Amino acid sequence: MLPALLGQTTASALDSRGEATAWGYVADVYSCAYTVAHRLAQPDLADMIVSRQMWAAQQTWNPSAEAAAAWNEAGTYQSAGQYEDGLAIIERAISRYEAVPASGPFRTIHLGSLHLRGVVLASRAKDANATRDHLRHAWTLAETLPDGRDLVQHHLTFGRGNTALYELASHVELDAPDRAVQMSGSLIASPPAGLKPNRLGRLYIDVARARLAVRDYAGAEEALNAAHAVAPQMAQIHPMGREVLRVLIVMHQRSKPGLLAMAKRAGLAS
Repeated sequence: MLPALLGQTTASALDSRGEATAWGYVADVYSCAYTVAHRLAQPDLADMIVSRQMWAAQQTWNPSAEAAAAWNEAGTYQSAGQYEDGLAIIERAISRYEAVPASGPFRTIHLGSLHLRGVVLASRAKDANATRDHLRHAWTLAETLPDGRDLVQHHLTFGRGNTALYELASHVELDAPDRAVQMSGSLIASPPAGLKPNRLGRLYIDVARARLAVRDYAGAEEALNAAHAVAPQMAQIHPMGREVLRVLIVMHQRSKPGLLAMAKRAGLAS
């Protein structure tokens, strides 16, 4: 559906004589296209899509649309392993967005999401100080949202639940899997309200990574099973989930039927 939708929204925007909302729709559809390309491990396509999303966002004169584009632009650097360059993009986008005189939940969602991207980039760059700084800002913003539910805007999800998921993942990246396992108990017992299945699936994948690192192999398998149950398509192709599954399969030498079934679904076993 996306190619036709991109053509339709772009044609509408070009006919709108610069109407900002029309260009906002174009930027949103490109954001969706980026997600698809990223999930399907097409980095070159994702990079091209982001450049077009940024172009469309610049036509909106909408700082939130530009912030969402920066979030995806930094994501292309994250996928390439260029964490420090991606972090520089995020920090520049945060400075620009903070200079905008605005308030309300939409601003919170975008600014908080930029900080969450900063958490990922900083933790993968092994910069504990920057990770803590972005987490502190993200938690401060998340606490201002009402009802304790995560909200979605411009394909960005933000709130207390998603912030907790990013914090858990950062512990794994910073070689503190025991801390990730410790905080995972309450998240699994009571999954955060407002999170879509793909975010919950990612929670279970990160829990599986943490449990594997502390040699809780049965717990890692249990978490992977949960990921495959809540978000099967995402779990089957996610590189981190596949890596945990690959390690478990090698360790158990395919002796466990449940692991073998997951490996077959993920294309890791015949």
